[in-house]
Amino acid sequence: MFDRPHRRAPGPGQESVWDYPRPPRLEPVTERLSVVFGGETIAETTRGHRLLETSHPPVYYIPPADVRADALIPEGRRTFCEFKGEACYWTVTVGHRQARGAAWSYPDPPPAYRAIADHLAFYAGAMDACFVGDARVQAQAGDYYGGWITSRIVGPFKGPPGTRGW
Repeated sequence: MFDRPHRRAPGPGQESVWDYPRPPRLEPVTERLSVVFGGETIAETTRGHRLLETSHPPVYYIPPADVRADALIPEGRRTFCEFKGEACYWTVTVGHRQARGAAWSYPDPPPAYRAIADHLAFYAGAMDACFVGDARVQAQAGDYYGGWITSRIVGPFKGPPGTRGW
């Protein structure tokens, strides 16, 4: 049996990840999203989406037109999500710096998630910095999930050791 997490109540202007649905909900985001790697902004958009799933900080997806194509090298790695389908992974590269498997996308998601087809998501912990608006993102713990944590989101969050069974 897994321990139930102690859920924090959201304050004014905050959301609890425990109020997010399962299956996940996809929402458009008009707030500026940006990703910095190798000292350069490699992605920036006001046309992103966020995926909200119970116990996870939001995962942000950026349209491919708003990501520097020269900063991405496709990998052969694939994984499968019961909701979004098959994911493919990308090495992020700027100059001599590389972060293997630091971005992913869904080339052919099912209809409920079609809006993020080919959009890129980034592991914040592998980047120099990621931002939602002016808020610098904290990376979700663990090497499997890619949520972006800001002060507007409260947990606890799935990801650290001992939380996979939540």
